[in-house]
Amino acid sequence: MYLKHKLFALLFNFFNLFPLKNNYVSFIGDSNNSFNSNFKFIKKEFDNHGNFHYNFFYKDKFSIKSLYEIASSKYIFLNDNFFPLAFMNFKKGVKVSQLWHGTGAFKKFGASVVEDKEELAIIEKASNNTDYLFVSSDNVKKFYKKAFLISKSKIKSLGVPRTDYFFDKDLDINELKNNFYKKYPESKNKKIVLYAPTFRDTEKYNDVFKFFDLNQFNELFSNEYIFTLRLHPKIKNFISKDLFKENNFIDLSDYENEMELLLIADILITDYSSIMVEFSILNKPIMFFTYDLEYYLDKDRGFYFDFEKLAPGTISKDFNQLIDNFKNIDFNNINNKNFLIYQFNDLDGKASERIVDFLMNNK
Repeated sequence: MYLKHKLFALLFNFFNLFPLKNNYVSFIGDSNNSFNSNFKFIKKEFDNHGNFHYNFFYKDKFSIKSLYEIASSKYIFLNDNFFPLAFMNFKKGVKVSQLWHGTGAFKKFGASVVEDKEELAIIEKASNNTDYLFVSSDNVKKFYKKAFLISKSKIKSLGVPRTDYFFDKDLDINELKNNFYKKYPESKNKKIVLYAPTFRDTEKYNDVFKFFDLNQFNELFSNEYIFTLRLHPKIKNFISKDLFKENNFIDLSDYENEMELLLIADILITDYSSIMVEFSILNKPIMFFTYDLEYYLDKDRGFYFDFEKLAPGTISKDFNQLIDNFKNIDFNNINNKNFLIYQFNDLDGKASERIVDFLMNNK
């Protein structure tokens, strides 16, 4: 089952015979931009510390040259599970860091939901080869310990790099919105609703538009709101292609900068996606459309905490309830303070700085 991962590690271990280069930094991810934003901010911070050579290794686009550069790198960053890590040998002085692509703790993931003993062993071996796992707060450490089967001493609550984006003093939100209006003129003079459903392990619940009546939503709200959609990459195959032939919404699934979308959007509708943790920073309404909540709690992943008690927004278990809640949105009464305190130690735009400083000062 893990033959290709072992072969990757075998190649890596061969290149590992070459010397370590202290100014080499490697990022291991896939070619989906939505998972690479943490890397962008870590790279930007390394630029402030000198002249570094950067290598982006895409798991879905294998490259021998890039593999050699990973083996030569002093700093290696991950943003997802990478099973070859379990079989790789690293030179002394190399720092392997897991940034993870989700923010905070919400739905269960990783070893918390895996039952296969062989996979659990691989997750643990990969964590043994990980020097640091960076998270958003002390409160979520215990959940990441379970998800990665990693020593708690390796978990550092220094923040999530991509959240630094929201604190950029040079960021002009009006300019971002005007650029968006130029690209999508139908959105001008309307509030932007961003619907971002996540992937379910149970396939029948992934066709979200069996539960969300887009035509009815637009009939009720299109005068004031524009509906935009950002699908999880794994959901696309479950959505009818006929939906995308219609012209009553804006598909932003391939929009390069997810964080920019959060700034532009006025309202987020989601379910169990960790995107809501980042959106809660912006103090804007969040609506949870959880048509499969009972099943999700009992048969699917479940949560690390009481979802119905702590979710920072209104919860709708069917479409009619969602419509009623949408009609009563209060933009001036956002109650997410306690949620943010739980999910983040610091919200100051300095997460990337803390992480890179920590790595460079712990040689």
